[in-house]
Amino acid sequence: MKNIMFIAPPAAGKGTQAELVCSKYNIPHISTGDILREISKEDSEIGNYVYETLSSGQLVKDEITYQLIEDRLKKEDCRNGFIIDGFPRNLDQAYEYDKILDKLGYEVGNVILINIDKKTLEKRITGRRLCENCKTIYNINDENNSPKVESVCDNCGGKLYQRSDDNLEAFQTRYAMYQEKTEPIIDHYRKQNVLKEIDGEDSVENIFKKIDEIINK
Repeated sequence: MKNIMFIAPPAAGKGTQAELVCSKYNIPHISTGDILREISKEDSEIGNYVYETLSSGQLVKDEITYQLIEDRLKKEDCRNGFIIDGFPRNLDQAYEYDKILDKLGYEVGNVILINIDKKTLEKRITGRRLCENCKTIYNINDENNSPKVESVCDNCGGKLYQRSDDNLEAFQTRYAMYQEKTEPIIDHYRKQNVLKEIDGEDSVENIFKKIDEIINK
């Protein structure tokens, strides 16, 4: 089983695909976004810093992210493969990630690029709602994925909420940063012959099938 990295703009669905891969192959999903959001709930100096940074659409300091990643990859459950999601976000982080992998004796594995239109992403991110209880994700801008009752989860009746960074202003900032900072790492991994590209406009099921084919090649 190869390690897997997803590269995609915000709200492209990489988190959903990562969970599907993890479920099938029983490997850990290492999402820096999830880790940072958990830390942002803490009433501490770092927790407040992370919360304010995420809410404004900015990126957390690299030093914090590097340590979080290395500490997580050292755990035993990563020995048979893992998914890294939301990192690296720029070329310097890619170089540092390569160093961390080399230090731990890991290979980069498959780098999967999810391509998707910006307008599609805007609708996804501004309409996204999450259940506080079961974590089910809805989208009020999509008739096929909106809750039957506004702000109420269809599955468990839990309250739906909007993440603090799921607003148009934060999205515009994050997307501009993706273009400026993240897109250059695509060539970095293309030169290593580990980059695979897929169409993110397709259905969740079809995108997963394509990812599954890449994993099994």
